[in-house]
Amino acid sequence: MKIALAGAGAFGEKHLDGLRNIDGVEVVSLIGRTLEQTQAVAARYGIAHATIELGESLSIPEVDAVILCTPTQMHAAQAIQCMDAGKHVQVEIPLADSLADAEAVLAKQQATGLVCMVGHTRRFNPSHQYLHRKFTSGEAAVQQMDVQTYFFRRKNINARGEARSWTDHLLWHHAAHSVDLFAWQAGPIVQAHAIEGPRHPDLGIAMDMSIQLKAQSGAICTLSLSFNNDGPLGTFFRYICDNGTWIARYDDLVTGTEEAVDLTGVAVSNNGIELQDREFVNAIREGREPNSSIAQVLPCYRVLDQLERQLAGETS
Repeated sequence: MKIALAGAGAFGEKHLDGLRNIDGVEVVSLIGRTLEQTQAVAARYGIAHATIELGESLSIPEVDAVILCTPTQMHAAQAIQCMDAGKHVQVEIPLADSLADAEAVLAKQQATGLVCMVGHTRRFNPSHQYLHRKFTSGEAAVQQMDVQTYFFRRKNINARGEARSWTDHLLWHHAAHSVDLFAWQAGPIVQAHAIEGPRHPDLGIAMDMSIQLKAQSGAICTLSLSFNNDGPLGTFFRYICDNGTWIARYDDLVTGTEEAVDLTGVAVSNNGIELQDREFVNAIREGREPNSSIAQVLPCYRVLDQLERQLAGETS
């Protein structure tokens, strides 16, 4: 399978590292913002073609699929562009920064029948997969999830400390991970509420946010997000269940008393991004809907839209 990858930044390289481990997959084209930087990354990963134009890569006949690691605001239009060109596409989270754009991508996927998947990585982390199996088997049920998503990001920079060409967002990007994960683990969300702290004077985004969710099952979720946290960074999940408590930290899992959980054998890798890419490739090869398909994650974006409208009403 031949893949084009758009986005030669920090997250694009995570995908390139993961794709290296998947048999029968070759990245044949790399698309970036500046040609010199894109060529440098392409040379480092042995990718023959580098460009700054997505359309140029889409015109390569042997390209089967595209992975988009581009700025959030470009995701929906580029996903549609890929499917219009007859290519399967994986869009990094978030699918879009508006419900209308997310629904337009779903409509295009349904019209073309192509595989279109969103990078909701938490569904693929072995820690969350381990617990998902407990929940689906009836061994345990979520009563409450407490989630902390914390960064120290008062300037427009990426994970490597480099300047970004776009502005990140607590609601449409970082909350999307946990809203979707809560629904995946506990069932459909029936109530949602959010409040936000002061907005950044230059970036125009809320730097702190609190979200409350309730699932049809009765389970609740409290999600705290911040770009102001000067301390341990990342997202940490506490699952309080009817039969046990667990804390997930990326690909690691411990019990409520901090005893390590052995995740050996949960998946073929302990790397969530690689597992996400494996699902994308396998869904294409097997002609099936992938976990984290557009249709599966769209309810998350409906909740985010509801929360955005709520917050707009509070600040108007």
